Amino acid sequence: MKKLLVLGVGNILMMDEGIGVHAVHEFWKEKEHWDETKVDFIDGGTFTQDIFFLFEKYEKLLVLDVVRAEHEPGTIYSLDEDELVQNKKQVLSLHDVDLLDSLDMAEMRGHRPSLKIVGIEPEKINWGLEMTPTLTKAFPSFMKVAKKHIKKLLV
Repeated sequence: MKKLLVLGVGNILMMDEGIGVHAVHEFWKEKEHWDETKVDFIDGGTFTQDIFFLFEKYEKLLVLDVVRAEHEPGTIYSLDEDELVQNKKQVLSLHDVDLLDSLDMAEMRGHRPSLKIVGIEPEKINWGLEMTPTLTKAFPSFMKVAKKHIKKLLV
């Protein structure tokens, strides 16, 4: 069993919605900096419950995605699963239900990894291949927070 799965989710055809996928693509460019025996980076796209079987192979899961919590666009969030479930105002993009259901299915099969989420408040989700200037500017900070959590989760 590997220590950590970093899962970037989102739709790169929908502007800011794709930030998690963009982040994973950046991590792929830096793959020589990460111990591949401990961590995998996967582009989850707009995954469904079909990927629950992946979760069984990891101790921990870090999801990178947009989070709508009615703060300023570009606000970065670090959430645990309990915070996601308890705070109905925070919505992990369109994928939160599938994510939690997938974790439940993995648990039913014998193993549920612990969940951490690094999210960012989107400015605009609409058709388009580019993130908004606000999220493009915040992207390096988003990556920095994600890297900090990855290093902490690998300990």
